[in-house]
Amino acid sequence: MTLLITIIVLAMLFDFINGFHDAANSIATIVSTKVLSPLQAVIWAACFNFVAFFIAKYVIGEFGIANTVSKSVVEQFITLPVIFSGLIAAIIWNLATWWLGIPSSSSHTLIGGFAGAAAMSAIIANGYQTSGLEAIKGDVILKIASFIFLAPFLGMAISILLYILILHLCKKKNPHKANRLFRKLQLVSSGLFSIGHGLNDSQKVMGIIAAALFAAYTKNGIDMGIHSIGQMPDWVAFSCFTAISLGTMTGGWRIIKTMGSRITKVTPIEGVAAETAGALTLYLSEALKIPVSTTHTITGAIIGVGAAKRLSAVRWGVTSNLMVAWILTIPVSAAIAALVYFVFGTKL
Repeated sequence: MTLLITIIVLAMLFDFINGFHDAANSIATIVSTKVLSPLQAVIWAACFNFVAFFIAKYVIGEFGIANTVSKSVVEQFITLPVIFSGLIAAIIWNLATWWLGIPSSSSHTLIGGFAGAAAMSAIIANGYQTSGLEAIKGDVILKIASFIFLAPFLGMAISILLYILILHLCKKKNPHKANRLFRKLQLVSSGLFSIGHGLNDSQKVMGIIAAALFAAYTKNGIDMGIHSIGQMPDWVAFSCFTAISLGTMTGGWRIIKTMGSRITKVTPIEGVAAETAGALTLYLSEALKIPVSTTHTITGAIIGVGAAKRLSAVRWGVTSNLMVAWILTIPVSAAIAALVYFVFGTKL
């Protein structure tokens, strides 16, 4: 029981870290364009993060992404030590990238950590005579990993189209009035993106907690009301959305600087195009029940509006460094989790 409680606390801590780590995703542009102050912006984003709970619960009627995350590992290898090791690895990677100001994916570090720990548990269980891949549902992992590239590409493509459309519709308007209008519209687009962030990111932790409760029931005989991995008590969902909202309210100023100014200089018109494009991409991923990176999505969208102006407006050196971090996230998180499990897993 102690390990289960520890895992739930760690999951909530990860969700909180995810909130301030990814706060930049939805507020970087409204802060950089001075539509809102940093404090106002994080409160604005946190409110819409929480609104996402009611949308998922009462409008969509399910938590599809949570189910996908919880089913990324073969059921027999879902144990409390595996989940514990995966969470520790995810927290380490998230804090490291936050400290370095790198907007990496909280989604992929969580998936990588979960998979890496499961693989190591399989290796140890089979006397080091296997690769451990039998513990992972490869089709699910590959689908999630493919969106490392698809999510930013979709965000970029949609933002370019929206930016061109906006410019066409506003070509006869007074530039000063148009700018003033789009400063107000940025509040709407930022809110839409924050809802997408809440829908996507909170559900990943929900999936991990559901997996832990299921493992506690099947492996440890602890009955917390989950008898199948698809079940989701309301308190899990409510707690996860609350944790990510509180995390968002603390802000993530190091990453906000990268997202808001280091990739490309963003105006209110470009901010609306980028945030709306990011939101649409996240809503698509929710419909497909695929956990994607809100970081990758909005970064691609910001690159898109920068490239639509002119290719030289994008700082491609910064972008290439971000891509390297994105690609490394899953394997590095998996390696850290495997190491944590190797050291502590059999002792828990």
